[in-house]
Amino acid sequence: MEVRVVTPQEWRLWRQLRLTALAEAPAAFGSTLADWSGAGDTEQRWRARLRDVAFNVVLTWQGEPLGMVSATGPDDQGRIELISMWIAPRARGRGVGDEAVRQVLAWAQQRHPVSRVVLSVVTDNDRAIHLYERHGFVDAGPSPDGPGERLMLHQTSARQTTRAR
Repeated sequence: MEVRVVTPQEWRLWRQLRLTALAEAPAAFGSTLADWSGAGDTEQRWRARLRDVAFNVVLTWQGEPLGMVSATGPDDQGRIELISMWIAPRARGRGVGDEAVRQVLAWAQQRHPVSRVVLSVVTDNDRAIHLYERHGFVDAGPSPDGPGERLMLHQTSARQTTRAR
């Protein structure tokens, strides 16, 4: 598996994966395919997305880009948020998702060692919830992203934050 941090110059690669993700799993994202298609599908916008979001990774499995994940932050409360994660159906269950989560946690630890890593997940996405739990995330209640989503907090980060107070 290859892990590649994506820069604004690689916007076409990010665009390809993101549009595929929005079409394949529309309920998993806050934005829609329509938001990023048509008039919203511009080089300037894709480059801005990659510039404005702090950490963007593409995961390649068997020579094909089949996964993506991003992270923002830390915010003013020291939180880093895992966002925009998607793994192509044919790569699920093969460790690509695990590597995506590991990449965000490692980046968070380097960027802000006492940060809390949070994410929102659709309540009925059991496969994703189990993936996040394997990496130490715990349910933290309703997500501010809306009904039908849960907030998850990285447990180790929560302990580190508690000790740091």
